[in-house]
Amino acid sequence: MSRARILPWLNLTLRSACSLCRAGFMEGQPQGLPNPAEMENGTKPCGEERPSEIQETTVTEGAAKIAFPSANEVFYNPVQEFNRDLTCAVITEFARIQLAAKGIQIKVPGEKDVQKVVVDLSEQEEEKAEMKEGANLAPGDQPRTAAVGEICEEGLRVLEGLAASGLRSIRFAREVPGLQSVVANDASARAVDLICRNVQLNGVAHLVHPRQADARMLMYQHQKVSERFDVIDLDPYGSPAPFLDAAVQAVSEGGLLCVTCTDMAVLAGNSGETCYSKYGAMALKSRACHEMALRIVLHSLDLRANCYQRFVVPLLSISADFYVRVFVRVFTGQAKVKASASKQALVFQCVGCGTFHLQQSWQSVGSRWVKFSAACGPPVAPECEHCGQRHQLGGPLWAEPIHDLDFVGRVLEAVSTNPGRFHTSERIRGVLSVITEELPDVPLYYTLDQLSSTIHCSTPSLLQLRSALLHAGFQVSLSHACKNAVKTDAPSSALWDIMRCWEKECPVKRERLSETSPAFRILSVEPRLQANFTIRDDANPSSRQRGLKRFQANPEANWGPRPRARPGGKAAGEAMEERRRLHQNKRKEPAEDPVQRAARLKTFPCKRFKEGTCQRGDECCYSHSSPTPEDAAEATPNDGPKTPYQNPPGPANKEMSSLRRSCLNEKAACGLSVHLPLGLCPLSSGLSAGELCGSGGLSVPC
Repeated sequence: MSRARILPWLNLTLRSACSLCRAGFMEGQPQGLPNPAEMENGTKPCGEERPSEIQETTVTEGAAKIAFPSANEVFYNPVQEFNRDLTCAVITEFARIQLAAKGIQIKVPGEKDVQKVVVDLSEQEEEKAEMKEGANLAPGDQPRTAAVGEICEEGLRVLEGLAASGLRSIRFAREVPGLQSVVANDASARAVDLICRNVQLNGVAHLVHPRQADARMLMYQHQKVSERFDVIDLDPYGSPAPFLDAAVQAVSEGGLLCVTCTDMAVLAGNSGETCYSKYGAMALKSRACHEMALRIVLHSLDLRANCYQRFVVPLLSISADFYVRVFVRVFTGQAKVKASASKQALVFQCVGCGTFHLQQSWQSVGSRWVKFSAACGPPVAPECEHCGQRHQLGGPLWAEPIHDLDFVGRVLEAVSTNPGRFHTSERIRGVLSVITEELPDVPLYYTLDQLSSTIHCSTPSLLQLRSALLHAGFQVSLSHACKNAVKTDAPSSALWDIMRCWEKECPVKRERLSETSPAFRILSVEPRLQANFTIRDDANPSSRQRGLKRFQANPEANWGPRPRARPGGKAAGEAMEERRRLHQNKRKEPAEDPVQRAARLKTFPCKRFKEGTCQRGDECCYSHSSPTPEDAAEATPNDGPKTPYQNPPGPANKEMSSLRRSCLNEKAACGLSVHLPLGLCPLSSGLSAGELCGSGGLSVPC
């Protein structure tokens, strides 16, 4: 390179370097290469300069305050505040249990003040009681406490695998006591940069450690017993299936695994083969699809844990809004893993009446030594015993209880005594109260509208159906997953007997029912059980009597699942709404042209043609009214055949017949009085029937 070229190149390089140094000095940020150890661990230095043209908004939720970009670069959904509040409550109670075994008490903000009011003790009496307790304890036996925002050396190690903006991790650090560290990981460099800024904004850098890595690789690197996490939280956009295998290996013995699934279309049976490929089970389209989704996710977790001699124990399983959320503990034990096969079941569901039967995969045999053998089945006949329709096969799914009622009671008590801790405390109380009332050993449920629509009768009230089941000696409860759900241990035969008795009080017109329909076959059988629909006091559960809140009102317009975050970001405002409007109903058939619709309708014959009484014979098309004798005499020539519109056989006569019907349609031009549906047979030539008649277009007279 010549000297004339080298000097300008060096000058340009030095100028750019000086400008970078000057910008770093003005911003107060040291310049230099990132730490090689940090690069190897997948971390990224915080506090990097961001482009000034990117607009941001400040979001406050719970005790956290985050800066969030207006462009859709990092995912955030404000509707899932209930999800995050419930997770904080569950992890707090889990920390209370885990640290209590180590002799450590946790201090939750607002709990002590509430306990003072409940116990009704004055401050002086409490101080005296604390002094007496301290005097009785040895100096080394003083109770240890863990407060919010402090590092607890023996506390929980938490991992949020898909942190996005870092809101959840920051809320853990500012609201959950007894934590040792919180790792906020994300694969996006833009998200990690935002996490670093939000960590500094909330002053939790001593607890929250941002990481940039693939969540699966990060969890695979922590498979050693000494490096496992006590709590792993996975809340991906869509399905968590790619992360479950690594998660069940990276959680500690007895640790807590929190998983969210937002792909409810797959779990609800809209794509059974996709559900099988992701979760190893076939989902069915059912009114109980929300609870079935929970049980499929639990089955998938347990199946993956069994590969490593581990098994799961559900603590809490929630179906809310457009997602499901499960909290499970993971343990290790070869004997328990062998028993996991008996916890799974297949579902046989009737396609006509919706009746379902569960078939466990394995059953226990033996008295002294517990062994398992293949179960005998199926539990149903080839045709449904109630309506005669076929059965669909779904599953396998989790057939054991999906909640730990003792743990749910602890969380409910903590939230009830400290309602000011969470913004959605009222809804948490309502959902958990319904869960405590659910029948734990009854999988799936029926719905009122399903039972009544099957036999085409009016719908009984919830209290009437519950009272009838209670009068018959069966147990019944609600379900948090559906408003009109009925969980009962009554057999399907007893349930349909109750509906037959209800139909006698509100009769259905039997003549309108087809003999092959499920309603006709169900109602043709006399009920063996005589139902009593008198309202009982215990038919209305406590949560329903108190009017607890279970479903939130729409917090904003078009709320629900948000679009996936994109690199570079796209505004989620008016432009996104315009795209949604343009793409709405794009998979539906477009509006049909009237001419095409008329041509398509001509391919359907009338009812008289099916009965063999149509006078038009093979020329019949669509539905029409039979012409009067006067009209037929006027429309048919005297020397022609007696049957109207009948042509001599031949391929050319089909076109003439179509033109003749079009000519009759134009009664104003030809002076005919035959009444045919307008637009039945439009002419492709664009000329009216009268013009064709005058120009000799028809070779046969009208």
